[in-house]
Amino acid sequence: MEETNRQRKIAGVLQKDLVDVLQKAAQEGMQGVIISVSKVHVTSDLGIAKVYLSVFPSKNREDIIAGVKSNTTLIRHELAQRTRHQLRRMPELLFFGDDTLDYIEEIDKSLKGGDVDPIKNPGVLPRRKKK
Repeated sequence: MEETNRQRKIAGVLQKDLVDVLQKAAQEGMQGVIISVSKVHVTSDLGIAKVYLSVFPSKNREDIIAGVKSNTTLIRHELAQRTRHQLRRMPELLFFGDDTLDYIEEIDKSLKGGDVDPIKNPGVLPRRKKK
């Protein structure tokens, strides 16, 4: 089902404000870590927002996303304060890791060199599961 304009607008507002909240938290507590919000998808009833986070460097991704998940209520409260004039109700936030950058890096590494040619042997590249 296609997203409505309202869903896209709310997702855009949440994404913009989430970037500010998460980058502020990263600057205060985690030096050398960049957190970006790659996509926000809001359900049709506007009750749940699925947030996909990209973390650099990716070796700490699981720990950082677990930390973000444990602080969901604080993040949601901060977002509600920022968007109180734009949204009547703050959707529940579900955080997921976005591995798109790792996937692109794997493809780039395979194409640049190595023993196996991924064009002739496409089975070399890892398969991604659709979410």
